[in-house]
Amino acid sequence: MYTVSAPLVLQWFYPSLTWHRGRVEKRIFLTFDDGPIPDVTPGIINTLKNYGVKATFFCVGENIKKHPDLFDTLLENGHRIGNHTYNHLNGWKTKDEIYLENVLQCQQLTQTNLFRPPYGRGTRAQYATLRKDYEIIMWDVLSGDFDTKLAPEKCLRNVINHARNGSIVVFHDNIKAVPRVSYALPRAIEYWLGQGYTFGVL
Repeated sequence: MYTVSAPLVLQWFYPSLTWHRGRVEKRIFLTFDDGPIPDVTPGIINTLKNYGVKATFFCVGENIKKHPDLFDTLLENGHRIGNHTYNHLNGWKTKDEIYLENVLQCQQLTQTNLFRPPYGRGTRAQYATLRKDYEIIMWDVLSGDFDTKLAPEKCLRNVINHARNGSIVVFHDNIKAVPRVSYALPRAIEYWLGQGYTFGVL
């Protein structure tokens, strides 16, 4: 179960985490989790390039290790990189020491000051430690592209109906997201451009 818009109670409960950017400028922040993956990430890179859009990719360390050339391509195209742990760990199910070591293992590859917890799940203790070195990026719009039961058209409606000034929007560059992200991403970008939005990296 998930909600498209980040619940206000969570934003209130974790005020030190970043849920969105400033609400004044008409700017959207596109983010992609879980890559880089050869069957998905290149298509996303090409779509973004076609529209002149830069985004932030929260990469899994083991995927960087498997596909270093693809990781380099993200950097060469001017995209920002975030840490998404080395093994895509669920912080609620992982001991703090193991979790933090996994983040550090990923950091050796990403060299970034941005971190996003896989599944959006971490403990207060984990966040307290990580905040010393990272801005912890959450989101206020979740596309639902990971939901294999979700129609691509509904994925598109999720993002265009809920995003607003300063929104951080989550897509995924993983295999199960392909039908939805490949449909929704270009159409959402075209819609936002038509509404006068620009795009930023975190």
